[in-house]
Amino acid sequence: MQLEHEILLHPKYFGPNLIETVKAKLFSDIEGTCSGKYGFIVAVTNIDHIGAGMLLPGRGFVQYHIVYRAIVFRPFKGEVVDAVVTQVNKVGVFAEAGPLSIFISKYSIPQNIKFEGAEPTNENTNEDDEEEEVEANLSCGLTQIVQLEDRIRLRIIGLRVDASAIVS
Repeated sequence: MQLEHEILLHPKYFGPNLIETVKAKLFSDIEGTCSGKYGFIVAVTNIDHIGAGMLLPGRGFVQYHIVYRAIVFRPFKGEVVDAVVTQVNKVGVFAEAGPLSIFISKYSIPQNIKFEGAEPTNENTNEDDEEEEVEANLSCGLTQIVQLEDRIRLRIIGLRVDASAIVS
C-alpha cells in the first residue's frame, strides 16, 4: 500500500549521511504503529520518493515529505484469524492476533468449550450436575478446554477503530 508521511529532522543530523538518516527516522517513526485509516503498519518495504526538504523558519528543523510503500494489517468484520490466548477469566477470553487485541465474550463461545483457569462463580446452584456433564463430555471427546497460551481460530464479529488503535 502506498502511504505518505512528513518527517521533521533536527539540524544536528545534517551531513553526508542525510538521506540514510531520513530513511532510518521513517522506519523508527512508522513501523509498528497503527493508523485508524490504514490499520497496523507492519513494515516499510520501499521508499518511493523523498521530497526536497523545507527549512522551517525560526526553528532550524527541516521537513521532508516521504512517499513509501508498506505492508499493513487491517482486520475486517467477518475475517477469520488465528490468535493466542493471553488471559482467561469468568467474563470471557482475551487473545492477540499479532498487534490486534481481541476479547471473546463467554456468550459468543459455544457450550462445548470451557475455560481453564477461569474462577468459579457462585451463581450455579447445580454445580455438581455441571461438573458431571463436563466430565461426561470430556470422556466422549466433545468438550474442549481453552487455556492460557492456547492457539485458537476465531471470526471477528465486531471492530472498534480509534485514531491510533484497532480493537476487536
